[in-house]
Amino acid sequence: MEARIKWVEQVSFLGETESGHAILMDGPPEGGGRNLGPRPMELVLLGTGGCTTYDVIHILKKSRQNVTNCMVKIEAERAVEDPKVFTKIHFHFIVTGKDLKSEQVERAIHLSAEKYCSASIMLSKMADITHDFEIIQETP
Repeated sequence: MEARIKWVEQVSFLGETESGHAILMDGPPEGGGRNLGPRPMELVLLGTGGCTTYDVIHILKKSRQNVTNCMVKIEAERAVEDPKVFTKIHFHFIVTGKDLKSEQVERAIHLSAEKYCSASIMLSKMADITHDFEIIQETP
């Protein structure tokens, strides 16, 4: 996997991915930026959330659960001093579907956290990561 980061101006950077996508990162005005894009550490959380949500949906579909929506809300804390790494991350999954089984949702989240999501497994080496979930049952 390869990526390229190009300095645009002040504290703005253009990230380009091997798959041909680009995203502008920028800092807040008090840090010299113009708030034109997300901060790099926000992107770390977004990428991790995308990775684990992908896994959860995939695992639920494989186990024949009728999942129609899945969202994860992420709350994170960072160290006060440099390097300001993540110290705590909490993932709250909201899974919607028909006749969803709580055990299957819990299993999917556990498998993602322990086996499949390389981003969250990597972050777990330095941050305390916790998970919980709620299920919204759709009625026919």
